[in-house]
Amino acid sequence: MEDTPVFTNDAVVFGLLMLALGFVFYTSSKEEGFWKKFYGIVPALLMCYLIPAIFNSLGLIDDSTSQLYFVASRFLLPAALVLMTLSIDLKAIFNLGPKALIMFFAGTVGIIVGGPLALIIVSAISPETVGGVGPDAIWRGLSTIAGSWIGGGANQAAMLEIYEYNPELYGGMVLVDIVVANLLMAGLLMGIGKTEKIDKWLKADNSAITELKNKVSNYAASVTRNPSLPDYMIMLALAFVTVGIAHWGADEISVYLSSNFEIFNDSKSALSSFSSSFFWMITIATAIGIGLSFTRFKTYEGAGASKLGSIFIYILVATIGMKMDLGMVFDNPGLIGIGLIWMSIHVIFLFVTAKLIKAPYFFLAVGSQANVGGAASAPVVAAAFHPSLATVGVLLAVFGYVVGTYGAILTTILMQIAAGS
Repeated sequence: MEDTPVFTNDAVVFGLLMLALGFVFYTSSKEEGFWKKFYGIVPALLMCYLIPAIFNSLGLIDDSTSQLYFVASRFLLPAALVLMTLSIDLKAIFNLGPKALIMFFAGTVGIIVGGPLALIIVSAISPETVGGVGPDAIWRGLSTIAGSWIGGGANQAAMLEIYEYNPELYGGMVLVDIVVANLLMAGLLMGIGKTEKIDKWLKADNSAITELKNKVSNYAASVTRNPSLPDYMIMLALAFVTVGIAHWGADEISVYLSSNFEIFNDSKSALSSFSSSFFWMITIATAIGIGLSFTRFKTYEGAGASKLGSIFIYILVATIGMKMDLGMVFDNPGLIGIGLIWMSIHVIFLFVTAKLIKAPYFFLAVGSQANVGGAASAPVVAAAFHPSLATVGVLLAVFGYVVGTYGAILTTILMQIAAGS
């Protein structure tokens, strides 16, 4: 049995998370001294992620006994997406060009190739780690990780159904998924603090991104005002009415597709991920936010709409952080080793591609998270560069749902060959 954390009351856990966020923002606002130097190396967003992970690792809190991530991802994330897209310039988004898509697919190819290569490398060092027969075959279990890292939870479930991995061993694969994916996110957040140096090394042209950020910032400056209580209430109404509509629409669409089209109800189908209510919730919320950007509600950016959305995003980051137990890295070193090699190949593919096409680090980081993290974390990473860029993360994550099952099946076939089965 797992140890019960010290705090299981979500009110207390939420208080601890807010304490962590308050500490990070207080110390990162210092203009001189130790903290100024510290945050020059470690991005504040990374600390918002790591401190809850430390709380989890010390046994103070545990995601398995908390509903906070569910609340943050289902309520605060869609609300944040609405508030952050109010001032979006859709034309400028399209002007970002094809590099975003190229980097996304480079990340996908890195996952597809990385799986079998990781198996080959580890089999040469520790053959027993990649063994197993029948339902216990490691390659079958790794198929679920491929589904998660290219598409998301729905694609992961599809792989478990298709390749019939032993359910009693499935927890080990979930462990690898969580540990390695969270380490990747921590690395990407660390890189955000070094964006200029990385872009210089990549010889990247980030003029389109800079232009988009400047457009949004200039617009916000032109409509800036001291927000009143009615302003805050209207912004919250826009956000959470949209959340309600998104949930209602997502439930209706998911039930309709599952009830009327067998292909969407079949967990072995590549289209089964489109019956995911989470996918439709994020899609609807983003669409409504974009729609509102063509109305007078756009002026609420001047009252701090994207700042309010950023608060929700930071709370989401903290709840994602509490999923990470740093001690789990040592629980199953063989499988973790496969995952780390696999993810390293994914990252190498991204950097090589970015270097070749001179893509900025923004596209690399968001392209990676759109694959590995999906719609829950791709907007978080995108918004870390600038709130106006959150929509890019959502749009790329949609491609993950589209190609997830197909990409995972191809990865699994290659892993099966690599394992000699």
